[in-house]
Amino acid sequence: MEANLNIIEKDVFLNQSLVQEISGLIHEARNRAATAVNSIITILYWQIGKRISVEILNSSRAEYGKQIVATLSQQLVEEFGTSFSDKNLRRMIQFAEAFPDEEIVVSLIRQLSWTHFIALIPIQDVNKRNFYIEMCKLDRWSVRTLRDRIDSMLYERTALSRKPEELIEIEINKIRETGQLMPELVLKDPYIHDFLGIKDHYHEKDLEDELVLINDERLVK
Repeated sequence: MEANLNIIEKDVFLNQSLVQEISGLIHEARNRAATAVNSIITILYWQIGKRISVEILNSSRAEYGKQIVATLSQQLVEEFGTSFSDKNLRRMIQFAEAFPDEEIVVSLIRQLSWTHFIALIPIQDVNKRNFYIEMCKLDRWSVRTLRDRIDSMLYERTALSRKPEELIEIEINKIRETGQLMPELVLKDPYIHDFLGIKDHYHEKDLEDELVLINDERLVK
């Protein structure tokens, strides 16, 4: 009797292990599917925005742009739903205008969702937008985190934003190439210290050491 109980307990343990393993496979597949769907949708929205932009530019009438977006939206909503409302079509146009290079969009959608792009589109300053893009990639910011950082003017709080435009572009390219934060990115600002997990009382060397540690942790991941 005891032997039978031991066999049953082993079977239950094996079944639980099997369930956990298969559940893990399902979750992993779902995540891959969600990422693939996001990529497809984002590229579709870019292509739609680009095509409408070309159509509008080819017209000499200013009012034609408004008319074509409104008419197109009405027809698309009837067939495909509210994702293609007038407001969303205009957002797609803005998307294509803010990110004119399709290859760049393709590279970014591996790490950024459509809702990330929605938060980035209104930023007119290209260097500022690229700064937030690189930070999203480095620290895998959620959309909520990205919006919080933009609303709190994180970029404006950095030493980087005080440099000439040409140097800002060079520094952002370095971040893109190395995948690391540079010490000159940071100002003596409490918000940024919070972001880096640094206490109020610190020395410049402590700040640089903290950045090195964060970069090393990224490399390990």
